[in-house]
Amino acid sequence: MVPAPWARAAASEYHGEDIGVQLTLNAEYDAYRWGPITHAPSLVDGDGGFPHTPIDLWEHADLDELRRECRTQIERAIVWGFDVSHLDSHLGALHLRPEFFDVYLDLAVEFNLPIRLPGVEYQHIAGFPMRDIAREEGILFPDYLKVVPGRGVGSRDAINHVLNDITPGVTEVYLHPALDTPELRALTPDWEERVDDLEFATGDETFKRCIDEGKITLISYRDLRLAQRQNLH
Repeated sequence: MVPAPWARAAASEYHGEDIGVQLTLNAEYDAYRWGPITHAPSLVDGDGGFPHTPIDLWEHADLDELRRECRTQIERAIVWGFDVSHLDSHLGALHLRPEFFDVYLDLAVEFNLPIRLPGVEYQHIAGFPMRDIAREEGILFPDYLKVVPGRGVGSRDAINHVLNDITPGVTEVYLHPALDTPELRALTPDWEERVDDLEFATGDETFKRCIDEGKITLISYRDLRLAQRQNLH
C-alpha cells in the first residue's frame, strides 16, 4: 500500500520477496489516515485523507485523477526498488464498478502484471464479467479465491478444510499476517487474529501437513507473472 505511512520503511527492508502493489484509494480507519500521493482533489474526503469506503470513492472520484494516482503508486513502488509481482485493489474498490475496473485492467496490461480478483460469484454482484474480460486481455489471476473467517470463528479449521478439499487449478487462500506491536494493537480491533495468522502460516504443523498430504504445490504471483509474460496460459 504505497500511500500508507510505513510504506517507505517497508521498501527499505525489501530483500526480493514476492510483493504486489495493492492500489489504495480508501483509508478505512477513523484515526489512522493516508491520502493520495498525487494530491488529487477528487480522491480526498473532508479530513484530507482517502474516502473511508469504496462507495464514497465511486460517488466522487474523477477517473482521470484516479488513473494517475494508481499509475503513480505502481511507479513509486518500482522506483523504491520493488520487483512488483502483481496488482491488487484495497477493499476491492476497483473490482465492482466497470469504469473503475477498466483502470485496474488497463494498468495490468500496461505493466504486464497479473491481478487479484474476487471469485466468480462476484461477477453477479458486480453485474459484469470481470474475470472473462481480464482473461480476454491475457491477464492472469487465481482460478479460485477462498475467503475464510477470522480466528474468532475458527480460521485455522476453515483453512485446513479448504486445503483438504482443494480442486485442480490455482487457489488463493489469503490471510492478514502481522507482527504483534503496540501500533498494531492501537490500529485495529482484530489485531489478535492478524498475529495468529502469522503464527499459523509460518509455524503451524497442521498447516504444513495439509500442504504435504494434499500434494499442494505452493507458488507465488511471480509464477503467474512469468506464465503471463511467456504467454503460457
